[in-house]
Amino acid sequence: MVITDCIFCKIVSEEISSYKVYEDSKFLAFLDINPVNNGHTLVIPKKHYENFLDLPREFMGDYMSICQKICDAIIKGLNADGFNILNSSKRAAGQLVDHVHMHIIPRFKNDGLKHWPQHTYKDKEAVEVAVKIKSFL
Repeated sequence: MVITDCIFCKIVSEEISSYKVYEDSKFLAFLDINPVNNGHTLVIPKKHYENFLDLPREFMGDYMSICQKICDAIIKGLNADGFNILNSSKRAAGQLVDHVHMHIIPRFKNDGLKHWPQHTYKDKEAVEVAVKIKSFL
């Protein structure tokens, strides 16, 4: 399915150009136009799915396999020291394009990027949070 106002669907159909790094019958990987670091790549399914939760489970193995392949190529091709792989699903998490995509961000020693701030749970809070999550599994 192609969503006519989806920028990533337009990239898949080549209505909009991109710097492709990988393509097969199900997936496309291309450079992010606003990279965190050079080589920041987006990996998308060609079929439109709005976010990570919409992906069929039987699709996940192939998707993660392609992401791993792109990560390996980024490490080797750019001599990167590491990478971040992330998905933002829904606006509160920072999803800007409603077509599921994985960000693969090459990391280099001393690149100046920081990790998210962390905190500790308050007394008994971790137990309560775990119970809430487990109730839906």
